[in-house]
Amino acid sequence: MTDPAAPGQGRAGGSADDGGPVGRERFLADAAARGLSVRLVERLAANSLEEAARILGIQPGDIVKSLVVKHKDGSFLFALIPGDRQISWPKLRALLGVNKLSLPTADVALDATGYERGTITPLGSTVAWPVYADRSITGRRISMGAGEHGYSAFVDADALTAALDAVVADISEPN
Repeated sequence: MTDPAAPGQGRAGGSADDGGPVGRERFLADAAARGLSVRLVERLAANSLEEAARILGIQPGDIVKSLVVKHKDGSFLFALIPGDRQISWPKLRALLGVNKLSLPTADVALDATGYERGTITPLGSTVAWPVYADRSITGRRISMGAGEHGYSAFVDADALTAALDAVVADISEPN
């Protein structure tokens, strides 16, 4: 992974300007390097979680949001949360042993991961931030962002969490 602040790195950790891989190419390269089998699908834009699920032919809870969370020390982490649930801030703070976490602005999330909101994924992030996955995603095939608008990826959640060395815990609550 690259340091987003390193000289010569584009904001997205690679761009047409610097010849580095972008978006879904970075996602696919990282998945392949980890030995992770993913199926990439091109899809229409959706205006809601329910519409996205209909387009993909799955349930809303099978779409997993990759949320960037800012730690009080200025570092970041990824929280993988089913689409029909939300982060439980008290549970995540207790797991990490901290009293303050926040969601960064879109620009800060882009700088931290190299991905725009709506495309964010731990796979291919410009920095390999720690990953925390809600335990409710285990044991099934999920859909997630693939690093570029108009694309989704399908992956086995257990293989994903293993490949990312994710901490799997109860970190969500119903919407």
